[in-house]
Amino acid sequence: MGAAAADDAAVWRLAPDRALVVTTDFITPLVDDARAWGRIAAANAASDVYAMGGRPFLALNLVGWHVDALPTELLVDVLAGAQEIGAQGGWVTAGGHTVDDPEPKFGLVVVGDVHPDRMLTNAGLRAGDALVLTKPLGVGVITTALKAGRAPEAAVQAAVASMTRLNDEAARAALDAGATGATDVTGFGFLGHLRRLVEGSQVSVEVVAEAVPLLPGAADAAAAGLVPGGSRRNLDWVREVLDPGPADEMTLVLLADAQTSGGLLFGAAPEAAAVAVEQLRTSGHEAAMVGRVAPGPRAIRLT
Repeated sequence: MGAAAADDAAVWRLAPDRALVVTTDFITPLVDDARAWGRIAAANAASDVYAMGGRPFLALNLVGWHVDALPTELLVDVLAGAQEIGAQGGWVTAGGHTVDDPEPKFGLVVVGDVHPDRMLTNAGLRAGDALVLTKPLGVGVITTALKAGRAPEAAVQAAVASMTRLNDEAARAALDAGATGATDVTGFGFLGHLRRLVEGSQVSVEVVAEAVPLLPGAADAAAAGLVPGGSRRNLDWVREVLDPGPADEMTLVLLADAQTSGGLLFGAAPEAAAVAVEQLRTSGHEAAMVGRVAPGPRAIRLT
């Protein structure tokens, strides 16, 4: 049986101990390096499988390429970057499809599996859970600054490193912590995906804005007005359920910043959440406990 189970994925239960997860995503170039673009796109496409607690095992490439304007060698680099991420994640890429497109695009269809009894959904937060975020925010404003030629190299490198990190370890940490509610933080931003979690789970959350990690250079880019339109639309959409508390407008923009290949956001019992954060930090993640879950009425409050 098929059923919606995450923001951008579907799941089919094949057997009592196995369900199939199918998702797809593709992006336009975010960086100048073709291989890095391929790595980012592959990690981004696989993220929904990890957000459900699953394991990717098969992928198909999706390519939009202007064959008369872009050299084939660049596409080879893009595919090589995606293959590197596939090797890290342990999935096989079996061909794909290419179309002629004046604007280059690249992504993947990703197929994974998950145990139905250990599946994370965006409707599983529980009152009393602590909220854990496994990657810092700020990809949207940094890549916007890059397009404007105003991004420091250190900020770009940190953003690329974050975007190319798979969420496999984050998913394992969430499952080990007994999490049931989770999502990946991508185009709707932290606040947008948190709203979906809140509404799906029928709970409220309190977020400690200062505890949310940011990429280096993100605050400077936002202060300079280098904010993608999608981030502002995210914030407009979430305002009706948001109590901003003491947070200023720049903080709100960063919390709503549209991410590519962002981290996981999940809820777990406080002690288990603390253990998960410590484990993730030991493995190089900038994970943090960023708030707590409370009973209804489906609202987000910043403190």
